[in-house]
Amino acid sequence: MSETARDDTSETTIDDPSDGLFPESVAAGYDGPEGANTPEAIVPVVDVLADLADGGPVLELAIGTGRIAVPLAARGVPVSGIELSKAMAARIGGKPGGGQIDVTIGDMTTTLFDGAVAPGEFSLVYLVFNTIDNVTTQDGQVDVFRNAAAHLRPGGLFLVEVVIPGLRRMPPGQDTVPFTVAPDDGGGYVGFDRYDVATQLYTSNHVTVTPDGGRFHVVPFRYAWPAEMDLMARIAGMRLKHRWADWDRAPFEHESTKQVSVWEKV
Repeated sequence: MSETARDDTSETTIDDPSDGLFPESVAAGYDGPEGANTPEAIVPVVDVLADLADGGPVLELAIGTGRIAVPLAARGVPVSGIELSKAMAARIGGKPGGGQIDVTIGDMTTTLFDGAVAPGEFSLVYLVFNTIDNVTTQDGQVDVFRNAAAHLRPGGLFLVEVVIPGLRRMPPGQDTVPFTVAPDDGGGYVGFDRYDVATQLYTSNHVTVTPDGGRFHVVPFRYAWPAEMDLMARIAGMRLKHRWADWDRAPFEHESTKQVSVWEKV
């Protein structure tokens, strides 16, 4: 179920530990032309964000390589970002129009944007692609909501896109849910999530096999139910305005596998 990018790059890449879960070895392959980077995946996201931005300015938490920010800026929306990984952020400026996007390097739980737009002036803060789950404590996730609220003007919006944990797919005694099995000649790829329901921690596990060998890559997460995130928003001085099942704004229902939720600063 996880949409985390696969790490298929060479193990000889030298990574900077300060880049966290997304160092050079991940950043180098993050903008591959498949999956979340296709126009079919990006355009609906940008459509919704441009509508909610109400002219901007907007702030993307965990802006990454500018996968969403660059096409959003191309719509005329002033976009800024916060990003922990210097390796990821370094790729934004090389994209068409990416040079106009100002990025502050830091942890989205505490870092205030340091640029032309002051915290408290943004119309929209957004966090997409399951990245809220990369914060693996409840206190840390609450801090993300608080930091988002600190950047918003009154009436501003905070949007989060994140999967619903696949616990309903597990029979009693099982802790693992596969989300991708992609065999190929001479190798292939298998992805699976492994859950600890007592702690709400889980890992996305990525197994890549090639004729030259294989790689096993693990990314830690913490899941939170929609109701828990609504409480985080209340703690941060926000209230729920929209909750959709996907970027097409379909209603969120009991079978939904994703939430796209929007809270308003009160």
